[in-house]
Amino acid sequence: MKDTLGVLLAGGAGERLYPLTRDRAKPAVTFGGIYRIIDVTLSNCINSDLRKVHILTQYKALSLNRHIREGWSNLVSRHLGEFIEILPPMKRVSDNWYLGTADAVYQNIYSIGSEQPRRVLVLSGDHIYKMNYELMLQQHVDAGADVTLATILIDPSETSRFGVVEIDREGRIVGFLEKPQQTDIRSPYNPRMVSGSMGVYLFNTDVLLPILLKDAEDPNSSHDFGHDILPRIVDEYRVYSFNFVDENKKEALYWRDVGTLEAYYEANMDVVSVSPVFNLYDKEWPIRTHQRQYPPAKFVFAEPGRRGEAVDSIVCMGCIVSGGAVKNSLLSPDVRVNSYAEVDASIVFSHVNIGRHCRIRRAIVDRDVHIPEGTVIGYDPESDRQNYFVTESGITVVTRDYSLFESPVPVDYFTSE
Repeated sequence: MKDTLGVLLAGGAGERLYPLTRDRAKPAVTFGGIYRIIDVTLSNCINSDLRKVHILTQYKALSLNRHIREGWSNLVSRHLGEFIEILPPMKRVSDNWYLGTADAVYQNIYSIGSEQPRRVLVLSGDHIYKMNYELMLQQHVDAGADVTLATILIDPSETSRFGVVEIDREGRIVGFLEKPQQTDIRSPYNPRMVSGSMGVYLFNTDVLLPILLKDAEDPNSSHDFGHDILPRIVDEYRVYSFNFVDENKKEALYWRDVGTLEAYYEANMDVVSVSPVFNLYDKEWPIRTHQRQYPPAKFVFAEPGRRGEAVDSIVCMGCIVSGGAVKNSLLSPDVRVNSYAEVDASIVFSHVNIGRHCRIRRAIVDRDVHIPEGTVIGYDPESDRQNYFVTESGITVVTRDYSLFESPVPVDYFTSE
């Protein structure tokens, strides 16, 4: 992997995760209590011995930048030529902000060229999965490929969510359709399934750069890998599929795009469950992050009707469950659940105070929120819509503006998340 440069796309606006992305970039959104979404892909890089990574940011990247600086910069050695580096839009080759995934890479073509890598691995910063990119690289080299796409077996009913790849018996890609409603294409790896693109692309650098230059000059292009570049190059270059090898090591392959509130909520509820599909506790494939210093979690009071407890839940450091009950939920660092409060099937971000006698169910509570005593959330969707953001499936999202004038202490909006 020493001759390979990782380019991690982390600049999307994240509209489908609104309002969680109103003040932060999508890859910076909390996942699994102590992590950010981007930590999963970066952990894949480190575990795969990929130690040269450019992270391309754009929207609301302040907390993301701080997280990378505090938690990831020290994991690699500058003395050995390694780096995990933030690259904001610099407009060196264009007057535009990033117009698409391919344009984002194109606008950083000088940064790529200055590293002189033999190969470039393009990654997304908002997917949850475990993958050894070194296995993909080895197949790429063995096949003499110009481009290799990571693909995953999907049910034919899910093709509208993926780029669909047509693969011959030797693993070479001979066709690419971006999110078709339906298709008769089937995978050679399983004739009942379809091979979908995972958004992981490995290019030989001498192939990637002219492709990007040609695409940038095309006024009819949307400058996106899936929509524009990949469908065009399958006939001109040796493009191969790498069938996903899941380092999660469960019966079902795990790859999740957590770009919607429903998908994000379900992925977090999975890690809370008794037997999660996505394993955060795998010592052979650790997920890394930056953690601040907090005291241990604490549970107090054991009186009838006032018992501090949490069951089937993840409770992070710095939390105090003070006579409240937490069930099937995830408490991020520095959360306080006060007496007689009930929290069920919810995701609570950092620095949240839940007042006495509150009842909260199927909710996502953003950081720095103070929920006043006796508040009920998640039991009456129509009532919730008057005060909060509620999804079609009934997940209530409580953001910090809700508590702007009710917080017991002033909220400092300039502190890092």
